[in-house]
Amino acid sequence: MVSTHPTGVQQAGSQYLPARRSTSPNQELLPLTAKVNSHGCLEIGGCDITTLVKQFGSPLYILDEETLRSACQQYRDAFKQYYQGESQVLYASKAWNCLAVCAIVADEGLGIDVVSGGELYTALSAGVSPEKIYLHGNNKCRSELILAIESGVTIVVDNWYELKTLVAIAEEQGENSFPLPIRIMLRLTPGIECHTHEYIRTGHLDSKFGFDPNDLDEVFTFVSKQSALNCAGLHAHIGSQIFERQPHQDLAAVMVQWLRDAAKYGLNVTELNVGGGLGIRYVESDDPPSIDEWVKAICEVVQTACAAENLPLPKLLSEPGRSLIATACVTAYTIGSSKVIPEIRTYIAVDGGMSDNPRPITYQSEYRAVVANKISASLTETVTIAGKHCESGDILIKNAQLPQTEPGDILVVMGTGAYNYSMASNYNRLPRPAAVVVSNGEANLILQRETYQDLIRQDCLPERLKK
Repeated sequence: MVSTHPTGVQQAGSQYLPARRSTSPNQELLPLTAKVNSHGCLEIGGCDITTLVKQFGSPLYILDEETLRSACQQYRDAFKQYYQGESQVLYASKAWNCLAVCAIVADEGLGIDVVSGGELYTALSAGVSPEKIYLHGNNKCRSELILAIESGVTIVVDNWYELKTLVAIAEEQGENSFPLPIRIMLRLTPGIECHTHEYIRTGHLDSKFGFDPNDLDEVFTFVSKQSALNCAGLHAHIGSQIFERQPHQDLAAVMVQWLRDAAKYGLNVTELNVGGGLGIRYVESDDPPSIDEWVKAICEVVQTACAAENLPLPKLLSEPGRSLIATACVTAYTIGSSKVIPEIRTYIAVDGGMSDNPRPITYQSEYRAVVANKISASLTETVTIAGKHCESGDILIKNAQLPQTEPGDILVVMGTGAYNYSMASNYNRLPRPAAVVVSNGEANLILQRETYQDLIRQDCLPERLKK
């Protein structure tokens, strides 16, 4: 029998079968707890997706807590297994920064990588320890820097302007306003290319991020003379959605050389942050290394390079984002209209699109989908899934393989935890969707659905325009 949780969400029973045993290969991309219930509907975290949509509406982000926690544990445990020194995994929260996500990853022992005052404020509000928060960004404003200093977080310095601004703030404010020295890391550009979208490559020399490696002597000399700054570490990052291990291994080796060079200037650098960027499987052909394989490769290179240079092992940091949260979330939509163009294409439209998932139109990103209320049905249609926005390019998936659909069916797009809500907009004045976290048959709201009133909350209508 199917029991019902007090929230109205159905719970799993022993008759539920894993979705991965069904006829659709797409189901292999679902979160870890995905199952098919006795009604032939998809459930995640013990919650029937169709029931969730009835309760919370659509579009709806559905975050599987077990999948997120599992990824956190894999990273944390792999570093403990393969690295002989101290390590710390940081969640790159730009992938999805909200109170609940920050709280879950912090509960698993992870720190938080933030890239703005807003992300920093959210992490602090979620109870994350300042000692485990690192502030990034290539153009941090003065107020963001002061908030970071006052909060006691580590600032990852990206450029000369920021470096000199910190010194100026310290001179102006002094120890009466906040404790000195200010804890910083230096972000350097390693000049390492990798195969990924040009918009998300950050390690090659032609990048807006980080100090040029040719300026190392000048940077290290300047920092070594600043009593207001404590340079605790070095940071580099080569990009996002990367499947290759070699670029990350090359990065780790280069960073150990920088660590050796920093010591020559009297800098007591004790941390290396090798960034993140491990890709995930959005479609069947994607073949990224596992978290365990990625961590092992990094750890081996750092340890070998340190031994060769006769250097003590630094505290090793990494900052995965997408590979922690992307596969933990799906987005549920309700199917509406359709259009058949004979011998060319069939469109089916959903009640969201580029405002809740801008990645297809921005990066030409690919996704896969299933129909939650027909999860075990045969795949008989090839359709293009269109959003509802007034843009011809508002296409979520081209040539999707689905069962026969009709208005009211619930379409579930997989792998939407990273850069979906965080890049969501109000384009065409659509309210942003709600989000729930599911676990053991319970669904909890973590982001309220915006209302029309929310859309005009910040609008100002001058008196002379009122009628």
